[in-house]
Amino acid sequence: MTSTTPRTGPQLIAYADRLGGSVAQVAALLRGPLAGAFDGVHLLPFFTPFDGADAGFDPVDHTQVDPRLGTWTDVADLASDHAVMADMIVNHVSADSPLFRDVVARGDASEHAGLFLTLDRVFPDGVSEEDLCRIYRPRPGLPLTPMTLGDRKRLVWTTFTPQQIDIDVDSPAGQAYLDSVLDALTGAGVSLIRLDAVGYGVKTAGTSCFMTPDTYAFIDALTAAAQARGARVLVEIHSHFHRQIDIASRVDMVYDFALPPLVLHTLYTGDTAALRRWLEIRPRNAVTVLDTHDGIGVVDVGPDQIEPGREGLLSREAVDALVERIHTESAGQSRQATGWAASNVDVYQVNCTFFDALGRDRARYLTARALQLFVPGIPQIYYVGLLAGTNDMDLLARTGVGRDINRHYYTDTEVDEALADPLTATLVDLLRLRREHPAFSGDFTVSGEGPDLVMTWRLGERWAQLGVDAAHGTSVVEWNQEDGSVKTCAVTRG
Repeated sequence: MTSTTPRTGPQLIAYADRLGGSVAQVAALLRGPLAGAFDGVHLLPFFTPFDGADAGFDPVDHTQVDPRLGTWTDVADLASDHAVMADMIVNHVSADSPLFRDVVARGDASEHAGLFLTLDRVFPDGVSEEDLCRIYRPRPGLPLTPMTLGDRKRLVWTTFTPQQIDIDVDSPAGQAYLDSVLDALTGAGVSLIRLDAVGYGVKTAGTSCFMTPDTYAFIDALTAAAQARGARVLVEIHSHFHRQIDIASRVDMVYDFALPPLVLHTLYTGDTAALRRWLEIRPRNAVTVLDTHDGIGVVDVGPDQIEPGREGLLSREAVDALVERIHTESAGQSRQATGWAASNVDVYQVNCTFFDALGRDRARYLTARALQLFVPGIPQIYYVGLLAGTNDMDLLARTGVGRDINRHYYTDTEVDEALADPLTATLVDLLRLRREHPAFSGDFTVSGEGPDLVMTWRLGERWAQLGVDAAHGTSVVEWNQEDGSVKTCAVTRG
């Protein structure tokens, strides 16, 4: 196959408080030891507060930078030489928000009552058991919590947790709220907007309330509003791969969430067929990841959970084997942080660092990263993955939150030590190659069979190529320089 993709450099994904300690210190890392490796950075929630019940994804005030991390001026400074991506948390706000607390106190008399979604807004004529069972939710149970608002007991929509109160995005108050968030972000130079949990944003009676036609229309409108302010939009959706392909045609960027489990499957089995198939059909306007602040998704490669009968990129049996292999490779640590074993917002992701998911095998890990960097799209490298971090079992034990296994708080000393490790140094070199070599703005081809895979980029006389032996987890990266000489980076065992 052949395709043409614009040049797009790597981006870092990081919590400011867990890497550096502030927005300014993240900027210092990008301009210092990581100079030349990244074109941009996805700053995970830095709003007030960044350390709420869901690591910042439950904002009390989505329009303010938490002063412990910096100011909008710091964000604008970072945006002066790096593309900054920030989260627009579309679906909900914190239950501690002054807006919601006023509704709790005053009920319908509150001027903010229209901002928050209750059951009767979606089902004004009542709701049946069938309607409730049809609603798709990323964790067991119903997305509703009984609460007293003013002097009335109400069922409040809480898709994720009772601490995260869903917004009525169809209401004038909801629309005004979202506009205020967009204005705050783009006003500080944020040029990439990540729509967090947008698939759950619109609730329509009689549907799954997830990725319905009304949701698509909402995404279209929100994308247009962001684009009118000079920003591009990344949509975050974990679902069957056909939905990723569908949504990709409507927005600027989608995540390639199928890539992480497919890379693991490839390196576990030595069979490249499933990965090669995905490379043939996947959207090109994708952000590629192997790890993020969330877990390693498996729903993205499995059979459809909403429309039974649609096969996945992997069979149900292959997905089950994949999950068990992650648990084995991580010496059982991922099992302690996943599904029913810890406080999770879902049970369809495995919580584990990607390095541990590969048994801390350095050759397989670098091969996985090379695969990510050669796949078309914008590669984003999570801060723990950049530093080849291992499962933080102490943090997991302290918080009981499964995802914290992959959300380590790095000290300055730990960062310096990790950057000095040849494993991280090689990865940073590969990032610089991906960012600087002109071939990556040219044509992409992929070939191979069995355990062998070859990815090639070409632009005129310039080329870069990755050869993978999945059976042994080894790889070779080769590229030509401007003078025609060829450079090689071989990733082998030992």
